[in-house]
Amino acid sequence: MSDVVEKTLTALPSLLSLDSQPGSAKLSSSSKLGNLIRGITELTSKHEEEKLIQRELLLIKEQVSSPNTTMRQMKELMVRAIYCEMLGYGVSFSYIHAIKLAQQGNVLEKRVGYLAVSLFLNEGHELLLLLVNTVLKDLQSTNLIEVCMALTVVSQMFPKDMIPAILPLVEEKLNHPKEIIRRKAVLALYKFYLIAPNQVQHIHNKFRKALCDKDPGVMSASLHIYMQLIQENPEGYKDLAPSFVTILKQVVAGKLPMDFNYHSVPAPWLQIHLLRILSSLGKSDRSTSEIMYEILDESLRRAEMNHNITYAILYECVKCVYTIHPKSDLLEKAAKCIGNFVLSPKINLKYLGLKALTYVVQQDPKLALQHQMTIIECLDHPDLIIKRETLELLFRITNEQNVTVIVEKMLDFLRISKDDHTTIDLVGKVAELAEKYAPDNEWFIETMNTVFSVGGDLLQPDIPNSFLKLLSEGFDSVEEDKKLRLFAVNSYVSLLEGGPSKLPQRFLQVICWVLGEFSHLREDLEPDVVLRMLAKLLDMKSSSSETKCRVLMAMTKLCSGGAALALVQDVSETYSSSLDTMLRQRAQELQILSQDSELQAKVLPRSASMEPVEVDSSLSFLDGFVSEALAAGAAPYKPPHQRQEELSRSKALNMGPYGLSLPIGMSSCSIADRQSPTLLSISSGLSGDSADFSHKGSSAALKLDGVKRLWGRDGYLAKKETAEEAPQVEAASPVRSLSQRGDTDGSVSQTPTPECDQEKQQLASSLFVGLASQSSVCLMGKSEPTSQRFRRKPKASGSSEPMSNALASPSDGADNVLPKNLLDSSDLDVSSPEQAHGLPRDLAAPNGSCGAEEESADPMAGPPPLVPAEPSAHEDLRLSSHLPAELSALSHSKITSLCSNQSLDVSACHVQREDSVVLVVFVSNRSDFCLQQIRLQVQSEELEVSCASDCPSEELKSHSVAVCQYSLTVKRPAVHFDLSATVSWQLPAGSPQTAPFSYKLPLTGFIRALRLSTEEYGAMWLAYSHDTKLNLTLIDDDQDPLAATLRVLKRKLQLHLVEIIGVEAIVACCLQQDQPCLMHCRVHAGMLAVWLRSPVPDLPDCLLYHCQRALQEP
Repeated sequence: MSDVVEKTLTALPSLLSLDSQPGSAKLSSSSKLGNLIRGITELTSKHEEEKLIQRELLLIKEQVSSPNTTMRQMKELMVRAIYCEMLGYGVSFSYIHAIKLAQQGNVLEKRVGYLAVSLFLNEGHELLLLLVNTVLKDLQSTNLIEVCMALTVVSQMFPKDMIPAILPLVEEKLNHPKEIIRRKAVLALYKFYLIAPNQVQHIHNKFRKALCDKDPGVMSASLHIYMQLIQENPEGYKDLAPSFVTILKQVVAGKLPMDFNYHSVPAPWLQIHLLRILSSLGKSDRSTSEIMYEILDESLRRAEMNHNITYAILYECVKCVYTIHPKSDLLEKAAKCIGNFVLSPKINLKYLGLKALTYVVQQDPKLALQHQMTIIECLDHPDLIIKRETLELLFRITNEQNVTVIVEKMLDFLRISKDDHTTIDLVGKVAELAEKYAPDNEWFIETMNTVFSVGGDLLQPDIPNSFLKLLSEGFDSVEEDKKLRLFAVNSYVSLLEGGPSKLPQRFLQVICWVLGEFSHLREDLEPDVVLRMLAKLLDMKSSSSETKCRVLMAMTKLCSGGAALALVQDVSETYSSSLDTMLRQRAQELQILSQDSELQAKVLPRSASMEPVEVDSSLSFLDGFVSEALAAGAAPYKPPHQRQEELSRSKALNMGPYGLSLPIGMSSCSIADRQSPTLLSISSGLSGDSADFSHKGSSAALKLDGVKRLWGRDGYLAKKETAEEAPQVEAASPVRSLSQRGDTDGSVSQTPTPECDQEKQQLASSLFVGLASQSSVCLMGKSEPTSQRFRRKPKASGSSEPMSNALASPSDGADNVLPKNLLDSSDLDVSSPEQAHGLPRDLAAPNGSCGAEEESADPMAGPPPLVPAEPSAHEDLRLSSHLPAELSALSHSKITSLCSNQSLDVSACHVQREDSVVLVVFVSNRSDFCLQQIRLQVQSEELEVSCASDCPSEELKSHSVAVCQYSLTVKRPAVHFDLSATVSWQLPAGSPQTAPFSYKLPLTGFIRALRLSTEEYGAMWLAYSHDTKLNLTLIDDDQDPLAATLRVLKRKLQLHLVEIIGVEAIVACCLQQDQPCLMHCRVHAGMLAVWLRSPVPDLPDCLLYHCQRALQEP
């Protein structure tokens, strides 16, 4: 340890230049920092350290406050303060002096000042405002070191509201002759995009310039921004796929400087970043994926070195190969890599193989069958991380046939696990599997009882809540409902009779609710018996207040007809004087309702739990009371975040920009509050690659409203390579077999006995049963929906689930000609096939993507695959005549051909109605024979899709057109909405055909004018919490630029101009009646300062994007 301290003391002078003599190699004996470090290392207790540090802080505070302290002395004092702060002692008195040092010192002193500021302050600290002018001055400096320091501070910590002040200067640095300045400028812009993405939307073209920079460091820095952009909107950056492939080719070929190599591997982290970008771009896109095949093959082939960084590249390659459109030879090589990882004796590589296998098992279950014995051995591995990842893999391959064995393995692991996070994750998975694949009622109840017992009070609230909701709502069969509830009652009565003292509190609460609701189903069970059982729970010392409330509520439901009246009265009197308010209330309810049977039957009817409850979430029944209180002078309600903001503003500096003030009475809202929190599934936490599989997980404060639960991941349907493909040659293994290498560190060798092998074989046959017959066995195939035992009753309201209907020819009376398209064609994201990366015409789709699937083994059994084709003017006019009469007079987009071949053509357009947007799909039979069993499915994650037209017949005649309408409403705002669809049909005496395609709509198609008065606008503004701000470019107009700009926005986005007051204006619009958005505009410093507010979290950002685009387009 003394050697480490001596080396540290020797290095400090050269780093901080604390010695008086230049080039000094040792810390001088008079250095205060050296004395401080030596003094701390010689101490023997924490108490002595605290006393020493307190004396040092008093000395530092006295010296920094002295007017005679020079800048050089201040620099040394800041270094000592930094050291004390790093040890955990507060030095807040030195914060302001660190800012002064960064403002007034020379280059070396500035460096120490900036270092101290970056270590002392966070992004929200009020003193950062004092650093803004210093950063502005240093960004304009001719000294490269000062510019670098300013850009470093900007990329680490800078107030969000001050970004517009320095953004132009940072943009200028993208053209600086020095590559280090350009690289730091790109990283600063990346930071801006993370904290305020809407403020850098206008400089995306400069990002592309940085991507093509001649310096590899600048280029690699720009990849951070593109990774973020492509994850959010991959469709907008498909044209960059060839550029990313070219960069990766150069990296793999070793054309970068040797400085980028790591253990002779060329730029490994750059390769990993590029592979992740290509995975996002190639997903569900065949044409883009074909560009990547060659470089992915090259990456797999070159990865032959025995080093951890090479294995990381191979892992990303495997993920990329299984994410993009499949190619058989690449899949074989990727599967070989996974096998080598799984069979490796190294624990780290085995874990990597299990993780990769978990990622790809939904697309290729046969891959798990090839390594089933290795997976079985991993279940008994001494490393808990290996066990946990193995259970994650088994969770992904669960089906109706192996659910009991897999759940048993998970519960066995739960009983020995001492990690709370693992317990929370696994109980959620077991509960999900039990609900989805339960073989019978008894197994389901017993499994859930084990979950409640093992999980204890660590259970997430949604697990017992979902279980009780499932019991109360029931399923499709009334008889099954009764059997399940009766078995639950019998099970819980047995548990209470056997001694409930060891049961967790959450489990006891579930038992109380079930017995209170359904104990009457057991005819031989008297209410008096149940009441006495419940009363014993009140006497247990371990019972919490919440559990006692549940007990009293259950007793209230069971006390009708004078059952155990004396016991009930005794309990109610005991808890009527409790200090707990909730217990007193429940005791009063029990006392009153037990004495009045008619009132009890009316308040708590026996079948109430099975009836839907209507909740007035707006509390409209209080409108009269609120109006009277406001008229009497009461203060209007303020949301919690607004009250907190006003409280903090009264105690701190005003961080808001001066140019964005609203009229009197409209208080501002913190921009940081406009993002609603997002809950990540807790059960996907064990695997970083499980984001596509939604498991159970919840929080008391966060909700997942409107988010669909999906089992599986989106991918291409299975199909074999066509006969036209060139014959493939078996390639060599991309990695030497890891199991044959001599390095066996971290491995555990065992000699299995014949009995052990036989037992493992039996376990494997139980775990992996059903995988070979699954429909998802084909590579990149989407598994068929499994039959879920417990099916909830269907809801009457609309749903965004895929709508399936047959198509047929409409009536011949629709001969109206469409009015001219009113939407800008650029909003539809339609490009000609010739513009799509120079690819052949059959690979580019005007509005979306499509592919064909044939269910016959003979590739010549059906027509050629569907390819998109640009419709001619005559074809467009012909399809327009088939529009329904009620839609022909409304504005609509251009009719776009999505898929086409010799037999079938699919086209679509969208029509704007007052309350929704209607998607009109035209299916044309271009053949000379009838097409049968025409089916169309349309779905979207952001839109609610409902079928608006009647279901036509099952046959589409020759050269006829079938029309289907879908009503679209917004569930979650986005800049563009993607609709995924599938059309299927059957040829006469032929095999069924299927083709997927997609359609893209802009947000502007859903925007409607919201007509308000100024008073209504003011009241709504105060009630909304999600907002965003940005300066937009004004339209050049000598007379009135504000009015000219608003006219453009009103015309292109259908906004309603409420009022113009001098240089300010207020505007309103909405997506639906419950999704409004308010805009406040003000002319300031030659720009249009725009402030948007809405009750919908993402709506202001999305609308601001289209405002920018509307003003930039001619």
